[in-house]
Amino acid sequence: MNIIIVGCGDRCVRLMEIFERHTFQKIKPNIVAVADIDPNAPGYRLARQKGLLTARDYTLLLNQSGIDLIIELTGDDDVFNDLLRRKKSSVRLISSQTVQLFWEVSYVAELHQKARQELLSARTKYKMILDELIQEEVMVINHDYTIAEINRHLLNKLGLTRDEVIGRRCFEITHHGDTPCTGDRHPCPLIKTLSTGKPNQTTHVHLDKHKRELFYSISTYPLVENGEVTGAIEIARDITRDINVQKTLMQQEKLASIGRLSAGVAHEINNPLTTILTSAMLVREELDPADPNAEELDIIANETLRCRKIVTSLLDFARQNQPRKAIANINTIITEGVLLTQKQAAFKDITVQTKLAPQIPDQMLDKGQIEQALINLILNAVEATPEDGTISISSAYVEEKSVVHIEICDTGEGIAPDHLGQIFEPFFTTKESGTGLGLSITHGIVEQHNGTIDARSSLGKGTCFHIYLPVGKGTEDEAAGPNSRGG
Repeated sequence: MNIIIVGCGDRCVRLMEIFERHTFQKIKPNIVAVADIDPNAPGYRLARQKGLLTARDYTLLLNQSGIDLIIELTGDDDVFNDLLRRKKSSVRLISSQTVQLFWEVSYVAELHQKARQELLSARTKYKMILDELIQEEVMVINHDYTIAEINRHLLNKLGLTRDEVIGRRCFEITHHGDTPCTGDRHPCPLIKTLSTGKPNQTTHVHLDKHKRELFYSISTYPLVENGEVTGAIEIARDITRDINVQKTLMQQEKLASIGRLSAGVAHEINNPLTTILTSAMLVREELDPADPNAEELDIIANETLRCRKIVTSLLDFARQNQPRKAIANINTIITEGVLLTQKQAAFKDITVQTKLAPQIPDQMLDKGQIEQALINLILNAVEATPEDGTISISSAYVEEKSVVHIEICDTGEGIAPDHLGQIFEPFFTTKESGTGLGLSITHGIVEQHNGTIDARSSLGKGTCFHIYLPVGKGTEDEAAGPNSRGG
């Protein structure tokens, strides 16, 4: 790990001595350059004696290749902010406040160097400060749950100042509670660490303002003084993206397996269904309308048609082809989808409102697939919305994220929270006549366009589906290859 130090006072000298004196297990810190406006500063002189690169203007060092870390020791916020703006994105930056925590940990290590366990704990803290703590949300917590130290990353997230946090209990600050965290969704690893003196790890599940789950990995490491645990370092990391990636991979594997199975079953069932339907209709034509068996034959024909509809859905699900993309405008597709579903909405006196942004850029889309996805969502909204209800459809271009946002909302009964996480799974349905494949097919289409779809719902108020499709990705007539799912 190649390091530049900005600020060459006594703390710079001490840091250089620590790097020389200590043996690191997994990293090898290597100071390659120092900077200070005063060439007579003790750290500046020591660096020149060691043959290191020196500069009175730190900006001259920022373009050096192979730099991994900059340690700012001037204590000047303007210098720190200027380094933050000028440094390469791949280079990490430690502020003087973070280094101050480093001094304290190093001091603890020196005081307890006769005890092997205390020395190991100090080395662990030392490694964490250099390698991990800078990027994570970190608190130093006393035995009574009061916060002794907190890093800038967590303060920024909380929107609080250090003075507003120090001395407060951790659960008051992070969970707005009166007691330590409990329960399956918020187990407290700090309790075990304080009682056992051993590191502990758990996962917390929070909900954002849209009721979506956020996953946090919480790790605690004991602070030991004179053989007693006096507190702990707590590190929190947002692992929502990792969890979602794992879920997506598992979902894709499951969908592929179900797709292959569905295709096989559908092919085997389709032929005998055709025979049953044809025979029933032929016999029905030969019967007198007053014949009591005519009604029974009508039932057979109707139920066979319903089975064929299910088989067709199975085949649609199993044969989701890679999109054949061409230049298209989402507003045009939405307008056509509304026209194709207006009769179903009018039958229930449902008002369909559209609010389409005028400056929507063209995209590379499979018009047929996207239209199918939108029609699925609109028809679902029609089914869920009571008579005289409203369905609203809007589009917008989110320039900073380079995505087009489509929103389809209804004023129906809403989706139960327990069901919301399952609605895109194949064969999941709460409707008596539903196949549970429409939303799964829609989800697959959006994903094949490198987009995302999610649903937000409130019982008794309605449901909104949000689709985000990237702009500028894909090529014309893309993906003329094999099916995305087996069958």
